[in-house]
Amino acid sequence: MSALELHDVVVDYHGRGGRVRAVAGASLSVERGRIVGLVGESGCGKSTLARAAVGLVKTAAGTVTFEGRPVSPLGRRARPAELVRLQLVFQNPYSSLNPRRTIGSQVADGVGGGDRQARVRGLLELVGLPANAIRRYPHEFSGGQRQRIAVARALAADPSVIVLDEPLASLDASAQAQLANLLGHLSRELDVGLLLISHDLAIVRHVADDVSVMYLGRMVETSPTVPLWERPAHPYTEALTAAVPRADGAGVLPESLPGEVPDPARPPSGCRFHPRCSYAFDRCREEDPPLMELTPERASACWLQTPGVPPEPLANLEVPHSVQ
Repeated sequence: MSALELHDVVVDYHGRGGRVRAVAGASLSVERGRIVGLVGESGCGKSTLARAAVGLVKTAAGTVTFEGRPVSPLGRRARPAELVRLQLVFQNPYSSLNPRRTIGSQVADGVGGGDRQARVRGLLELVGLPANAIRRYPHEFSGGQRQRIAVARALAADPSVIVLDEPLASLDASAQAQLANLLGHLSRELDVGLLLISHDLAIVRHVADDVSVMYLGRMVETSPTVPLWERPAHPYTEALTAAVPRADGAGVLPESLPGEVPDPARPPSGCRFHPRCSYAFDRCREEDPPLMELTPERASACWLQTPGVPPEPLANLEVPHSVQ
């Protein structure tokens, strides 16, 4: 059993315009010692799913379990003891730390028993920060260093899984690379599962063991990282991977993904991606494909693929009939 399991999760928001289904039946799992990258364009529901995974957002349907226990919405309650080992690192390193408290005191909040000061120093050293950081305040650190502090604070709880919601988004390229390498090292050395939400596919390709691709509230592809890049099984994944810059010297830029993500309050009929898909045919407009298992490790929500059959390159598949 995976440490963190989400099955057919649905999350609705309600506003003046009515209900918006931000997550429309998404499933994924995170095992200890592995990194799962969750990717997709802005507005696809990645951050909402991350918050549902740790109980910060109420689910309308589906299940979320951590080490076999249900993850219930927290509301104003403190996190139950059995869920302390499920941690979240937020996107903005400038707002996730209390500016009036020392770094050492904030990391120590999650440390229990024994020599707390020694434990805090060890955690700060583990994430690459100097020993004197324990007495300093958040404003004395850069964005990349603050995000390392947030990771140290999460590690203080001796977690099985850490959910990281766009932890690299506000950092410069150098800080991104350093933190990504640190996360990979920590996952392997401490046997911690990471759910890494990111819009940066180059980073995900570098550090993730597995990738889940999300579009308009749904999972459209799940796969180990290497085969996903070598042979995408969904047109959306193909478009995303083609948009990652390549240093191949060819001087040819990939075509951008046409159109915008549709309004989740008014999703298209059939396959949600079909208005932007160059392979779409009549069935795509009429029927919404489920996430179908192609191999024990790969799944795709595309009518061009055949359940139980390893994915073929999309360009080699025969499109029955184009949408008019």
